[in-house]
Amino acid sequence: LHLVALNFPMSGDMRADFQCFRQAQLAGLTSTYRAFLSSHLQDLATVVRKTDRHHLPIVNLQGETLFSNWDSIFDGNGGQFNTHVPIYSFDGRNIMTDSSWPQKVIWHGSTANGIRLVGNYCEAWHTADTGAMGQASPLNTGKLLDQKVYSCNNQFIVLCIENSFVSDLQG
Repeated sequence: LHLVALNFPMSGDMRADFQCFRQAQLAGLTSTYRAFLSSHLQDLATVVRKTDRHHLPIVNLQGETLFSNWDSIFDGNGGQFNTHVPIYSFDGRNIMTDSSWPQKVIWHGSTANGIRLVGNYCEAWHTADTGAMGQASPLNTGKLLDQKVYSCNNQFIVLCIENSFVSDLQG
């Protein structure tokens, strides 16, 4: 399953699932992509289909492994990943080095185990108000789920996860 960033940073007021869907389509990707965010309807840990959570690796756009599988992100260690494996945007830029994302922080709105934090997800990702708060993770920690709280007016990285694996093989 591919983990890909949106092509631009976003504040807490976003239509992230729509943006993930749209940018994946524009990039010519045929699978379904969902935002790597907890929402009012779903915990982050359950965004990927149950049948795909254990046996498929989480990879970047180049196929390099970030995590052995989806479940391993939520084992309580904050989603520790190898910072030497780049995360790319849908248009192919490395978010760790590209200046389009001046703040190397990703929104997630979750606990270290991928459960939604209702008080810290920018009112279900519907506000960029400076008084509202969102849970996010500075990527320099090497964790996708580090537990830091930021004002929702910040423009941070939004990740998207391929949430249904579609084989190119014709049965």
